[in-house]
Amino acid sequence: MIISYRSNLPVVRIARLAGQYAKPRTSPFETMADGSKVFSFKGDNVNGFDPSNRQPDPERLVDAYFHSAATLNYVRSMTSGGVSNFCSQAEWKLANVKNDEIRQEYETVIEGVQEAIRADDDFSESLKNASLYTSHEGLLLPYEAAQTSKVGDSYYNLGAHYIWIGDRTRDLNGAHIEYFKGISNPIGIKSGPTMTCEDLKALVQKLNPNKEAGRLTIITRYGAAKVKQLLPLHIQAVQSTGIPVLWVCDPCHGNGMVTETGIKTRNLVDMMSELSSTFQIHEECGSRLGGVHLELTGEDVTECLGGTEGLENKDLTKRYETYCDPRLSYTQSLDAAFLIANQLRLINEPTV
Repeated sequence: MIISYRSNLPVVRIARLAGQYAKPRTSPFETMADGSKVFSFKGDNVNGFDPSNRQPDPERLVDAYFHSAATLNYVRSMTSGGVSNFCSQAEWKLANVKNDEIRQEYETVIEGVQEAIRADDDFSESLKNASLYTSHEGLLLPYEAAQTSKVGDSYYNLGAHYIWIGDRTRDLNGAHIEYFKGISNPIGIKSGPTMTCEDLKALVQKLNPNKEAGRLTIITRYGAAKVKQLLPLHIQAVQSTGIPVLWVCDPCHGNGMVTETGIKTRNLVDMMSELSSTFQIHEECGSRLGGVHLELTGEDVTECLGGTEGLENKDLTKRYETYCDPRLSYTQSLDAAFLIANQLRLINEPTV
C-alpha cells in the first residue's frame, strides 16, 4: 500500500509460500559441535531441522503438498474475505520507530493512505479481493514434475504461479534448465556474483528464445559491495541479446553475515544500500528495476540488524524465530517500503 500510494504505480503481490519447503545447501553435510556429521537441513520437504531428524524421507513430499494446499486455502479466505482492514489505525504499528522525525513522516503517509481508501469506495473494495500470487524455487524436480500438466497446448507447473531457478541449479546443460524450458509459467533466474556475462546471455536465449515479454525475470543478488561492479555488466549482456526481461533486486541473500556468537543475520543498511545502487544503475544503463524480493514478516522479530527500530547484535536473541534465513521485522519492512516508494517517486517525477 505504501509503495503504490507514494509512487502512484500498481503493485503485483507475489508471495514466496505454499511450496517453499526445500532449500539448497552448499554442503550436503553439517559438522556438529561434537565433531559428528549429519545431513544438512534441506527443508521440511526433505528432512527435519533437529539434528536427530536429518535422514531424508520421501513421505515428507506428501506432507509438504498437504501443507501447501492448506496454506493456499487459508490465503484465499484471507484475500477474499476482507480480513485485512487498512483503515484501522491499530493495524499500523509505529511504536518501534525510534526517530521522531521519521515516525512523523510515516504517520503522515499512513494517514494519506487511509484517507485515499475512505474516499474511494472502488479502491477500498479492491483491497478486500487483492490478488496474491505464489512462488517458490523449482528445486526438487520430482516434486515439480508431479505437479506439471498440459493445459491447452502448453505445459504448466500448477503448484505455483511463478517459479525460479536458483544460483546452484542453473547449469546450462542441467536437468533444471531443461525442465524450465518446457513449462509456460513466468519463470525467474537468480543471478549472483558467480554468474558470468556469457552464461547469463546463454540462459536468457535458451529460456526465452521467442522473446516473449513477461516470460523471464532476472533476480539479482550481488551484495552491497559487489553490485556496482557486476550489475552494469549483466544488464549490458542481456541488452545485447535483444530479449526482454523483468529485472528484480534481491537485496537479502547477498548481504548475509554471521555474528561472533554464530547467529546468522543481515544488516538493513547493507540491504538498502544494494537496493538504492540497483535503482541508480538501472537508470544509468537505460534499464528499469521492476521488482524487489524481500524476506520479511509482519511480526516483531529480531533477526536482522539496523533500521529505524535500531536493532543491534545484543538484540538478536530476544526474538530470533527463523529456521533458515533471517527476516525483516514489521518495522524494518516499513523502512524498506518507504525507501522503495521514494526511489520510484524520484524516477517517475517529471523533470522541470
